[in-house]
Amino acid sequence: MTEELTGAEIVLKALKDQGVEFIFGYPGGAVLPIYDAIFQQDQIEHILVRHEQGATHAAEGYARSTGKVGVVLVTSGPGATNAVTGLTDALMDSIPLVCISGQVATHLIGNDAFQECDTVGITRPCTKHNWLVKDVRDLARILHEAFYVAQNGRPGPVLVDIPKDIQLSVGPYVGPKNIEHKTYKPRVKGDLEAIRAAVDLMAGARKPVFYTGGGVINSGPEASQLLRELVRMTGFPITSTLMGLGAYPASDKQWLGMLGMHGTYEANMAMHDCDVMICIGARFDDRITGRLDAFAPNSRKIHIDIDPSSINKNVKVDVPIVGDVGYVLEDMIRIWRSNAAQVDKAALKVWWTQIDAWRARNCLRYRPSTDVIMPQYAVERLYELTKDRETYITTEVGQHQMWAAQFYKFEHPNRWMTSGGLGTMGYGLPATIGVQLAHPDALVIDIAGDASVLMTMQEISTAVQYELPVKIFILNNQYMGMVRQWQQLLHGNRISHSYNESLPDFVKLAEAYGAVGLRAEKPDELDDAIREMIDVKRPVIFDCRVAALANCFPMIPSGKAHNEMLLGAEVDDEDIATAIDEEGKMLV
Repeated sequence: MTEELTGAEIVLKALKDQGVEFIFGYPGGAVLPIYDAIFQQDQIEHILVRHEQGATHAAEGYARSTGKVGVVLVTSGPGATNAVTGLTDALMDSIPLVCISGQVATHLIGNDAFQECDTVGITRPCTKHNWLVKDVRDLARILHEAFYVAQNGRPGPVLVDIPKDIQLSVGPYVGPKNIEHKTYKPRVKGDLEAIRAAVDLMAGARKPVFYTGGGVINSGPEASQLLRELVRMTGFPITSTLMGLGAYPASDKQWLGMLGMHGTYEANMAMHDCDVMICIGARFDDRITGRLDAFAPNSRKIHIDIDPSSINKNVKVDVPIVGDVGYVLEDMIRIWRSNAAQVDKAALKVWWTQIDAWRARNCLRYRPSTDVIMPQYAVERLYELTKDRETYITTEVGQHQMWAAQFYKFEHPNRWMTSGGLGTMGYGLPATIGVQLAHPDALVIDIAGDASVLMTMQEISTAVQYELPVKIFILNNQYMGMVRQWQQLLHGNRISHSYNESLPDFVKLAEAYGAVGLRAEKPDELDDAIREMIDVKRPVIFDCRVAALANCFPMIPSGKAHNEMLLGAEVDDEDIATAIDEEGKMLV
């Protein structure tokens, strides 16, 4: 016998059947029936954020650190529009979210009713798919479809818009069995002939490189293990995008570090000079490729991706393989072994000699100081004091994000949460909330900037309410650091509106929220203050005062190629790079 429930009860029943643990949301008139249903159950915990953008980023943090779907609940009108930034962020970075939005009653749609907006129209470009529910009899099926679409194929956000009268109507509930979208059926198994061609191309390589991305992590922990097996089996060097950090251990000798705009010299030079590039779960983003007509000009390219629209979109490849990274890597390893494939060991030895010469430049070297905390040093000390714990790192967006990627070494997948594609200032703080809820005994740290963190600072109140001991580690240089760096290097040193003239006292701000405030201003204060931050079992805002004008190098200027990197003056005085000393004097 079919169970009859109200639309609001159907929502909660569907979420329970999908295994949802947390809903990140903010109530409003158009979703009050759902909130009433939440009140009458205790299986799913609702997390009250302070802004709907915070709800989406918290759900992203939960999803990215667990591989599960994050769930967001917002009201109509401004509730839905406030969620757009987070939905776009999730789409760009392939994070599975289900956003449920309230809508005005069906008879009011199109009449400019109070808190009405065209949520489906607004979110169509920033979701994988969305639905406006017009009949309560379709509601359960649509909700289950939403979870299917969010997590299958290339993961991403979806939205279900539910008018208020649908929430109050009574209709049948159907479970999630055999629910899938009628037309969305992603291919997960790669073409075996293409995989064989890839193996042959790899075996004949003289200067190969693995280029990996977030798709490896999205495929699951097994994919990361298969990647490690393949890399060690071949002896090839490996680099990664910002979103792929942790899929391969940073401590391994074959690891070249991150590539791209602020990647390492050795990673970018290897990408430029390689003859065979194996791209796994990445999409040839502009922050990676630099100038397209000069991108790895002498290489043949293999591209493995579950999203067929990413193949040949930005870069023409020689061997395209559409499929889930985990399945494809499994087949690739099996075929490599069955073929008894052998690499050109002599050529590979020469290639590694060249890579070691690039490594010897020590491109991440910076000028140490005993008087002021260098931001690189702050991240290094944070890493050393937390590396032996179960630690999860989120970031905001800017210089601090790049320093975190460069100097915090990730050994495991799903430990690194950052906004890669959209570059959303304000991402990191609410993301820590989702991560901490998913991993209550772990150490969760947002490496933040003083400008970015203010974008969503209100979510400290959420952390306090739910007693989440998140740590907000602010590299406070009193600037929008990356904006200032570009203005100095590329815009004639015209510092236009990137200096933060009226920052709050972050220690007092923390205390006002009921959190703990800490500060370090000198290098010899740093370790003890970090240890205190770790030991405190409450939310912490750590104001780490760093050198105001430090720049983030290496750097590929926009429109340049991989072999046209700017290196800091500390690396090579003859480089054309520019550095800034503490007084703001230009050093060339």
